[in-house]
Amino acid sequence: MPLRILLNGCKGRMGQAILAAAPKANVVIAHQVDAGDQLTRDLFKGVDVVIDFSSHDATAALAKLAATAQVPLVIGTTGHTAAERKAITAFSKKIPIVWAGNYSVGVNLLNFLVRHAATILDSRYQVEIVEMHHRDKKDAPSGTAEKLISVVREARRLGPEKVVHGRQGLVGARPDDQIGVHALRGGDVVGDHTVMFAGDGERIELTHKASSRTIFAQGALKAAHWVKGHPAGLYGMDDVLGLKD
Repeated sequence: MPLRILLNGCKGRMGQAILAAAPKANVVIAHQVDAGDQLTRDLFKGVDVVIDFSSHDATAALAKLAATAQVPLVIGTTGHTAAERKAITAFSKKIPIVWAGNYSVGVNLLNFLVRHAATILDSRYQVEIVEMHHRDKKDAPSGTAEKLISVVREARRLGPEKVVHGRQGLVGARPDDQIGVHALRGGDVVGDHTVMFAGDGERIELTHKASSRTIFAQGALKAAHWVKGHPAGLYGMDDVLGLKD
């Protein structure tokens, strides 16, 4: 039987990509909801999974309704505040939630490779993260870049104070344990991410470039198939793809 989906954020770029990818993914979009539409409990009846690609300020309310209806949730929105993240995470005690800043299989492999590179290469290899997206993207850095930052921080056991977003003026010599982050915006770029490990005499660069949103839609639908039937908890695409160490 096809998976029945409630899609929140149906009119956005990713919502449209999911609608286009659904027929080939054994998925039926049972309900389409967008900004301004009223979310009611009736929408969750007969639905297997909810997919959210709306706005960061709408996710918590959606998660509450999904938890009440006992329907698993796949979250693709980014830019959440600390308070919003805390509220959303609390609902993972009641339902399974897959939450990722990027649903591309390639990007999640990038996370995996960066984790190992950051572990193998010590602080003599300084880390710089560069991301670029289209002119209309509202949050910076991207959710994917935020994930890459957390991957490096965890691998090298660095605190949030070690992350520097851009540089300007007489900032002095770069500390070895700093993580530089740079967000570029322009044109219709779907998403480019590069993690550089710059050492003396050599530089290692790990890069992913997306040319179509179809890859993100396919990944989100893969996550939707995976999350159905799993126990309550907070999961990532590394769980979906089996990339956990």
